[in-house]
Amino acid sequence: MSNAPITAKATADTEEGSAPVHDRAIGEIIGQTRNLSADQIEKILAHQREHRMRFGEAAIALGYASMDDVLYALAQQFHYPYAAEPQRKLNPELVALNQPFSQQAEAFRAIRTQVMMRVFPEGGGARKALAVISPNSGDGKTYFAANLAVTLAQLGGRTLLVDADLRGPRQHDVFHMRNSAGLSGILSGRPEKQVVQQVKGVPSLFLLPVGITPPNPLELVERPAFGLLMRELTNKFDHVVVDTPAATYGADGQVIASRCGAALIIARKDAPRVRALQDLTASVADTSAIIAGVIVNEY
Repeated sequence: MSNAPITAKATADTEEGSAPVHDRAIGEIIGQTRNLSADQIEKILAHQREHRMRFGEAAIALGYASMDDVLYALAQQFHYPYAAEPQRKLNPELVALNQPFSQQAEAFRAIRTQVMMRVFPEGGGARKALAVISPNSGDGKTYFAANLAVTLAQLGGRTLLVDADLRGPRQHDVFHMRNSAGLSGILSGRPEKQVVQQVKGVPSLFLLPVGITPPNPLELVERPAFGLLMRELTNKFDHVVVDTPAATYGADGQVIASRCGAALIIARKDAPRVRALQDLTASVADTSAIIAGVIVNEY
């Protein structure tokens, strides 16, 4: 493994000299988001006073804002990552970020609670990373890993999503981030810089992409360097979630899970062969990794 340090620096929530988001009035946030004029804001304030409404309710009543605008402004006030409308179109799979008040997002938060208790307990011995594995391609593993990482970051702890699918990496596409350097370079011993990138709009979330897709993926994750890297990352981040190749492509997922210390198995509803799921579960059970659970995905 390269001696180059793995570093990630979080950017500030606000520009220098500006007020912190939580100190800004909701009217100011909505006004900026919708580019409202001073006259429009005055009309909203007048309507608010006349009808004794909240600013957001008055803005909606006058057609100057939508309910989505109000939810976005509230999320900004409470430092709760919530993607603005343009970003949602770029990242449609990120339901936990795009639709944090939806039933799907609530399901991810419920799973997050179980993961926190089983994998990331406070003061709970040796720290683990969580490998997200699946028997077949198309099970929704990448989608699941990305959204679970978002919900973990929404708790405020530093969260790293590692794309260890060295056969068909996709996390950089999900988050629309560069993929010029990453995990494959580190495991090959190349001195890579700025491989860990902060996800825009989620101050606590970082991504380590694959970089160049290598010709020897299984050999790279079997090397001691991968286990050493996982230990380094779990010491630097509160939560580490690792995406992996499907078991149909090889033993990568099993090896990665053993280096991470914990695994969550994803299977698509009505799609997986029971034998394939049983074989994957048994193979992980033979390693030192704990199985945090099995998720049936309807996405």
